[in-house]
Amino acid sequence: MQATYATSDVPSQSRRHFWQDVVSKTYFPLDLVFPGGRDFHASLGAWSMGPLSVSRNVSNGLLYRRRERHLVNEREECFLITVPELAEIRFEQDGKDVRCRPGAFVIERSHLPYEFSHDDPAALWVLKIPSAVLRARISRPERLATLQFDASRSVGALFVDTLRLAGERIADMDEAARAVMGKHLIDLLAMVIESDDRVLVGHSSSVRNGHLHRCEQFIRTRLDDMRLTPQMVADGCGISLRYLHQVFEGEGITVCAYIRNQRLSMSDAMLRDPGCRKSISEIAYQWGFGDQAQFSRNYRSRFGCTPSEARAAARTALP
Repeated sequence: MQATYATSDVPSQSRRHFWQDVVSKTYFPLDLVFPGGRDFHASLGAWSMGPLSVSRNVSNGLLYRRRERHLVNEREECFLITVPELAEIRFEQDGKDVRCRPGAFVIERSHLPYEFSHDDPAALWVLKIPSAVLRARISRPERLATLQFDASRSVGALFVDTLRLAGERIADMDEAARAVMGKHLIDLLAMVIESDDRVLVGHSSSVRNGHLHRCEQFIRTRLDDMRLTPQMVADGCGISLRYLHQVFEGEGITVCAYIRNQRLSMSDAMLRDPGCRKSISEIAYQWGFGDQAQFSRNYRSRFGCTPSEARAAARTALP
């Protein structure tokens, strides 16, 4: 998918209605409050990267509202990674109020109401990631909403630089190259998040959360191994099997359920990727499911539809 929009292409009196439609089509349904007393100017370019999309949104001051009524018919959650370039942005969600300036980025969650605004003209890079895709790489991504991350140094700067460069060069890439670039951006984002001490703070002690983080990483790198068991995880992380179970119980999930959910999330991301040409059985096998019937049952239980229905829905959604 590739699309460009500009208010300069429509009459002045139609620009606000036009921009309302553009924003809702690109991200998800939102209400927009426009500045009064002056004409409105904006432009937006959007490109797909496999199941991800990246956009550059340039506009006058604007207020975006995500309301409860917008969530009624929304089935698939997604996250927006927003990088401001020109002006400070304000983001309010779940009782938290964040002001993010250029040199940082903030994470927004689609399944909760929010307000997002900037008083001055702004240029934003926005990465839209389906929840299943992010969840396959980062555990419990819902805890990241409203967190602000440093984009001025280290891996944070590399992530933002790569996002900008991808946006500038993506028109020259074919579909396969875009999908690879999308996976690369997810990996960089995960590195930024996993290096942040705030993410290690959970329901347990800092020591236990350190073990949890290592166990999760161990599991994610071995999801394709059908022999993966809790005992293998415990041995690989240098802890007892009993303590391993205690660590995951502190998060309200069993080790086996966590492994299964991660495998299902990775499978779901591939099923919804328009660039993936593998069969459903090949996808199931790649992510550690030896029995396709069992995979289909587990998938339906978790996502509310069969793998073939999910793949068909993703292809139908293509422009």
